Amino acid sequence: MASQRNGTLYIGHTDSLSRRALEHREGVRPGFTARHGVKRLVYYEHFETREGAFARERAVKKWRRAWKIELIERFNPGWRDLLDELEPE
Repeated sequence: MASQRNGTLYIGHTDSLSRRALEHREGVRPGFTARHGVKRLVYYEHFETREGAFARERAVKKWRRAWKIELIERFNPGWRDLLDELEPE
C-alpha cells in the first residue's frame, strides 16, 4: 500500500486483500495507514498459505526502501490503485 507515488509505504498480509485494501482506502481503522494517508494498493502477491505470506511480509519489511520501490515499479509502473482491478472475495 502507498500514500502516493514514492510516498509512504505499508506492507502487510491478510486473508482478504480486497476487503483489507478497501478498509485502508476508506480509512475505517485508526493507525499508521490512516495517519499517513496510505490508501492505494500498488503491489500484491498471492500465497497458498498464511505462513508463506507472513514469511514474505517479514522479508520485504527488512528491505531497503529503494528495493521496495523498484519492486512496485516493475509490477505497476504507473502506481495505479490495483484495488479496482481485483475480483471481490
